[in-house]
Amino acid sequence: MVTLFYLLSMNPKFRYLYIVIGSILLISLIVEVIVTYPDVSPKAVLLNALPALLFFYLAYKTYHEKKDSELM
Repeated sequence: MVTLFYLLSMNPKFRYLYIVIGSILLISLIVEVIVTYPDVSPKAVLLNALPALLFFYLAYKTYHEKKDSELM
């Protein structure tokens, strides 16, 4: 059974979209940590970092290097 996550992670045309969304989420995480500096909650940081990591992982999964041409 093919899942939606698998279909989205294998489509290379979404790579730049995933990178942009992951970067925006990472920047918002950094801004949130700076704004709430004295009372930074590790739980909140982890919960806000997980979506950014997910989008960077999706961007990584869409990158396919063709090494077959080097072998021939």
